Amino acid sequence: MQIKGQALYAQMQSMVSQARALPAEAKPVQDIAPVNSSQSDFTTLFKNALGNVNALQQQSRSMATAVEMGDPRVSLAQAMIASQKSSLAFEATVQVRNKLVEAYKEIMSMPV
Repeated sequence: MQIKGQALYAQMQSMVSQARALPAEAKPVQDIAPVNSSQSDFTTLFKNALGNVNALQQQSRSMATAVEMGDPRVSLAQAMIASQKSSLAFEATVQVRNKLVEAYKEIMSMPV
């Protein structure tokens, strides 16, 4: 789990550095309306992650239903693996949310 977390962190860092890099044909700063690109990138990344978790949960639910109905194309082992994948993805998402809430609280408690 630690290795996957480090790989995910490295991937997120590379995405941030790519988002911050200016293309060669970029307009001067005064001609562009201020946009927080890192915020929109994070929002997109987080929405995609939530979509993936949702897809895993739906797949797990459909496989469990197929096993319960006696579908020979889906084995019990496949359904259990799908269930564990969706559970792990959900737990990771909750941990990310908890860290974000902690960071927000810490920032809000800083003196101005």
